[in-house]
Amino acid sequence: MNEFFHKIAHKTSEAVGSTSVFIIALIVVLVWAITGPIFDYSQGWQLIINTGTTIVTFLMVFLIQNTENRDTKVIQLKLDELIRAVKSARNKLVDLEDLSDSELAVLQKEFERIQKHAHRGPEQINS
Repeated sequence: MNEFFHKIAHKTSEAVGSTSVFIIALIVVLVWAITGPIFDYSQGWQLIINTGTTIVTFLMVFLIQNTENRDTKVIQLKLDELIRAVKSARNKLVDLEDLSDSELAVLQKEFERIQKHAHRGPEQINS
C-alpha cells in the first residue's frame, strides 16, 4: 500500500506541477468567473469554487508532504554518504536530524566561528 501511494503521489505531483495543468486550472477559474453574472453570483455558484478548491487543497497537502518527506530523505542520505566518504569529515554530522534544537544551535555557532576565520589557517581556527 505504501509503495502504491508513493507511485500515485509521485505521478500526481509531476502532473500537477506541469504547465498544462496550471493552464487547465486557470481556465476553470476563468470559466467560473465568467459564469458569475449568468448565475447572478448565487451561493451555489460560489459554493462550486469554494468546495472544489477546498477539496483540491486538502488532497494536495498530503501529496506535497509525501513528496517533500521523500525528497528530504533522499537528500539526507546523499549528504550522509558524502560525509561518510570524506575522510576529514566528522562522522557525528551524519545524524544531525536527531539532535535537539539546542545542540543544533551550538553546532551552528561553531560553523559560524569557522566561517569567520576561514581566511586564517586551520591551526588558528581551533585556538
